[in-house]
Amino acid sequence: MERATGIGFWELTVLMIVIASWLLYRYVAPRSWREWTRAGLIQAFIIALYAEMYGFPLTIYILSGLLGWDIPWLHESGHLWAALFGWGDAAAMVEMVIGYAFVFFGIFLLIEGWREVYQASRDGRLAVGRLYRVVRHPQYTGIFVALFGQLIHWPTIPTVVLFPVIVWAYVRLARREEREMLERFREEYGEYRRRVPMFFPRRGEWRRLLDETRASSGERL
Repeated sequence: MERATGIGFWELTVLMIVIASWLLYRYVAPRSWREWTRAGLIQAFIIALYAEMYGFPLTIYILSGLLGWDIPWLHESGHLWAALFGWGDAAAMVEMVIGYAFVFFGIFLLIEGWREVYQASRDGRLAVGRLYRVVRHPQYTGIFVALFGQLIHWPTIPTVVLFPVIVWAYVRLARREEREMLERFREEYGEYRRRVPMFFPRRGEWRRLLDETRASSGERL
């Protein structure tokens, strides 16, 4: 009976956590304990997300049971915004599509940014092409966008709390990395930093970021 309501799929919970964690550590690749700490925050986000998505709907339980909010037990669909505001099934589907669009775009940014910076590090040069022509840290932009998409699709109390903490942690990490790049590449990186935004494209350049992501992916197909 428990499984008929869409909860208690703990085997699927573990499987999704393993897959998402593999993507995380494959393309973020922590090198120091500080980076492991930041990756650990994302790991906590992943666990909190899938534990509620397929395990036990803690957020809906708290909002409906303890706080007295009139939220139906909709863990089978999981669309909290649609349930909270009474938007119905059609809006829930739109919510899911929009959320996953952000998630997949963020994952593409993470993967393509990693490929580009990995190749540049092998060649001993500064990564300034393709995605790095639009933003200085496309990998971290990808993390932010993907996690934001999950908040659209399936928000939970732990993930909503963790999201700003993760953003703050990676902003600090990016600043530290940029200090290292300035010491290594000096004026070349200084000029690049003045020219290219840190995480988010300038107005009108989101399309360019999307096009660069598609171009990078298409070259390997």
